[in-house]
Amino acid sequence: MSDTTLSRMLNQIHQGDCIVGMNAMPEGSVDLAFADPPFNIGYDYDVYDDARGRQEYLDWSEAWIGSVHRALKPHGTFWLAIGDEYAAELKLISQKIGFHCRSWVIWYYTFGVNCKAKFSRSHAHLFHFVKDPTHFTFRSDLLENRIPSARQLVYADKRANSVGRLPDDTWILRPQDLIDCLTPGEDTWYFPRVAGTFKERAGFHGCQMPEQLLGRIIKLCSNEADTVLDPFSGSATTLAVAKKLGRQFLGFDLSSEYIQRGRDRLVNCRVGDLLDGAAEPAVSAPATPPKGTRKGRLAAAPKAQEAEPTNNASNAERLFEKGLIEAFAKSSQGYSPDRVVADPELNQEFVEHCRNGGLTGDARIWNWKLFNYRKAGKLSSVPTTQRTQISWDDCDQFLFASEIALAKLLDEGCESIDAILCDPKQAQRFDKIAMSFRPGFEPFHYRWGALMLRKEAKSARARADLLRSIAPAKLCSAKPLTPAKWSDYPDEAGLYLVLGADNCDKLYVGGSLNLRQRLQHQFSGQPLRTWKRESADLRVRFFTAEPNTPELLAYQCLLIREHKPKLNVRDIAV
Repeated sequence: MSDTTLSRMLNQIHQGDCIVGMNAMPEGSVDLAFADPPFNIGYDYDVYDDARGRQEYLDWSEAWIGSVHRALKPHGTFWLAIGDEYAAELKLISQKIGFHCRSWVIWYYTFGVNCKAKFSRSHAHLFHFVKDPTHFTFRSDLLENRIPSARQLVYADKRANSVGRLPDDTWILRPQDLIDCLTPGEDTWYFPRVAGTFKERAGFHGCQMPEQLLGRIIKLCSNEADTVLDPFSGSATTLAVAKKLGRQFLGFDLSSEYIQRGRDRLVNCRVGDLLDGAAEPAVSAPATPPKGTRKGRLAAAPKAQEAEPTNNASNAERLFEKGLIEAFAKSSQGYSPDRVVADPELNQEFVEHCRNGGLTGDARIWNWKLFNYRKAGKLSSVPTTQRTQISWDDCDQFLFASEIALAKLLDEGCESIDAILCDPKQAQRFDKIAMSFRPGFEPFHYRWGALMLRKEAKSARARADLLRSIAPAKLCSAKPLTPAKWSDYPDEAGLYLVLGADNCDKLYVGGSLNLRQRLQHQFSGQPLRTWKRESADLRVRFFTAEPNTPELLAYQCLLIREHKPKLNVRDIAV
């Protein structure tokens, strides 16, 4: 069977039996396969019967695993996710077929299944198999595949390797509070399960994997442009992550509804989009701070949010909590709390429901409490079924305006982006500033851009540390910003530094997927008049780079650190 057959199948979800589909593929054509099959525990799928007889399930498993083995290249890799009931059996079946087991990883997650007569389940098994035990892809040296070491994370030891280490063998109880109690010894990864309230929830499939978990596997065990296969596409998370990371992909599913929704999800993500969720949850899920600790200005939870009703809270506090959650449920339209606070239309509806419900306080307090309840896990009863579909490519046209508006308000004394969005007056001031630098977009776009910047800040800083040593930024000499000569600037991705009348007057560092378009939008018409209030004489230095948003953000961090421009949010870089 030819490569033409494979090319026709790539980058699609195919409806039908995965065994038939994989056997129709050219043998040895896939670099990486990830399978999260039905666990045979009676789950209510759209089409598939998840309550087969034991031997029937094992025979079926042997058939599809055999088809995976056939589809993989000689040096290919196979990851299998499975529950307790059949983990040992499927490991033995895979080895019988010809796979070699590299690791038996335990995926530990929160929001596990509560059980009355046994320990509550909060884990699944992840088997890392290869066809050739001496030749396989495992990109352990790349910075994106490493995590902070214990020396860095726990002890702040200056002797720590600056590029971190690979995820290692650990037990994890509640990592954000018990990092100093982790004990080496087990293959355990911590990633929160994608619960109904999570922003990355696709909304139609109950067994959704976190994007960052798939990201770890795909980044470690495949190269850019490799082919990734998922025999049980489901919510299409494997395929979406593969696409974002620049891989080819294909999947199979029996359900026409799952396939259509999976295709919609793929249409709405692009190569270079950032993965949902935290890349290293043990780092990104902070421990509860001691009283008096001041958080950074980009922090999501300011000091005003620390007081929460306890189990002994007054009846009035319990009624307030119930009323606010009801207001969120009535107004969210399936979106996350971030969307409800950042979107003026949804927020107005939320505030009206709070007011009509007789809640004490005002819009600022209600918004703060909504963020607070999300962080405390109190919104789990309200499903999040809708995703905010704004990609980094979409943001490229206005992201600089979001950052400049945020920088100006932080310099004026605002505590964080959350503090700005929760206060309607501050949010409107943010909108006005952003619009003056880049008119033509809705307030929600500017606000969401600022949230996306905050979300990516930590990863961008880590990438910047690597780029500093292997690819330092080199800006060209300064050019006057002359609107009549936009053709002098490259029609490609790159970074730029805006200067004022003096070389020491450094105003803004930006990155764009198209330098010419960015500069034209930023320094024409009304935006140019706004910039003239910063400096009468404007010049720019720039250099071109790959059209890759994470890399552009990392370079932006480097340049912010070096030049310290006044209109950037420095917390993003430092």
